[in-house]
Amino acid sequence: MNISLENVSPVSAVITVNIVKADYEELVKKSLKNICQKAQMPGFRPGKVPMGLVKKMYGGQAKADEVNKLLSEKLFEYIKENNVNMLGEPMANENQEPQDIENQDDFVFVFDVALAPEFKAELSTSDTIPYYDIEVSEAQVDEQVKNLASRAGHSELVDEYQDRDVLRGILAELDENGQPKENGLQVEQVSLMPSYFKNEEQKALFGTAKKNDVLTFNPSKAYEGSDAELASVLRVKKEEAVTYTGDFSFQVNEISRFVPAEVGQELYDQIFGKDTVKSEEEFRSKLKENIASGYVADSDYKFLLDVRAHLEKKVGELQFPDELLKKIMLANNKEKGVEFVEENYAKSIEELKWHLIKEQLVNANEIKIDDNDLKSTALQATRYQFAQYGMANIPDEYLEQYANEMLKKKEQAQALVERCIDGKLTVALKNVVTLEHKSISAEDFGKLFN
Repeated sequence: MNISLENVSPVSAVITVNIVKADYEELVKKSLKNICQKAQMPGFRPGKVPMGLVKKMYGGQAKADEVNKLLSEKLFEYIKENNVNMLGEPMANENQEPQDIENQDDFVFVFDVALAPEFKAELSTSDTIPYYDIEVSEAQVDEQVKNLASRAGHSELVDEYQDRDVLRGILAELDENGQPKENGLQVEQVSLMPSYFKNEEQKALFGTAKKNDVLTFNPSKAYEGSDAELASVLRVKKEEAVTYTGDFSFQVNEISRFVPAEVGQELYDQIFGKDTVKSEEEFRSKLKENIASGYVADSDYKFLLDVRAHLEKKVGELQFPDELLKKIMLANNKEKGVEFVEENYAKSIEELKWHLIKEQLVNANEIKIDDNDLKSTALQATRYQFAQYGMANIPDEYLEQYANEMLKKKEQAQALVERCIDGKLTVALKNVVTLEHKSISAEDFGKLFN
């Protein structure tokens, strides 16, 4: 077997694979022998089918299978051993002579190969990259305290209505005289939140409601034509709701008010664990620390984006084998067609350029990840998800369980691999370049992405 590579341009090449009969002959014999041992045909005992018959029936297919397996194996072996920096997969050359596997003994296979452009992506202390230190304001801490107290709150029954309370009771349809309508609609255990009425006049009717009051209002006006909301309250089909345009009485049987948790030791223990925090000052300090810690990931993310922009500019324009890459892209997206390739090619090249740059940075900084790194990243992601809901004191066994589930899902696992690489690369690069620290508010930091 002979394999050779010929450069067509700095970013494309042709690989020619010559296969002769001696390369695959023994492989085909072995394959046919295995078929003989397993073949079952009428008139012959299992494993006793004559080789001549097996060769006649399966020889062509066995030859094709072995030649194709050998071709694939040796082609990629050559690419690996010769460090061919290939983009995508080799593509069969459109102009090569057709190969008749069944009737030929020797074969010539020609492949077009897209090559990565040669360039250097290097960073040092002479490269200055901005790093944004996001400030945590007291207003943010106040908001966090409010949110946590709300999540840990509870509902309690009261006698007089206040805005945002929930009223529960009996809804009854009235006639034109304001009396209960004969055979009219009556719904028990209805829950109303007048705060969410769209009509202000209807909302005002409940302003001074008390337990056991009977109030008159118009549900259709209250929800101002929202058939879905009206149907939900009246417990009728959406198409029926439009027919109920009159007044209803509402007997207030219960008023429920949500009360936020008191900011005190019970809340501190619930959020951070028993006796970890023992005063409001410590509580606020811990929350500020957690918010700031969460911002580090945001700052690192922006830092890596700025590294990318800096290096893309520093590296400059790169040459790519556009025609060949478009063919490869189309082969991988046959169902989406040529239009998809044309619309997305420029963006894919942009991402490919960064991929090649990042690949050099990863190698230069000897970034490697293992199972422990992945597990740690999964745990970190899980912990962050819980923290978003104010749950900072989740037992390790639950975090472990959720992390393991993430790693079982292929797409999530791949995303974690990239996240892990980015995390390690960011840490490394922060020690390579010169950081230009900039203090910034969370609001102004968000504007950087607009």
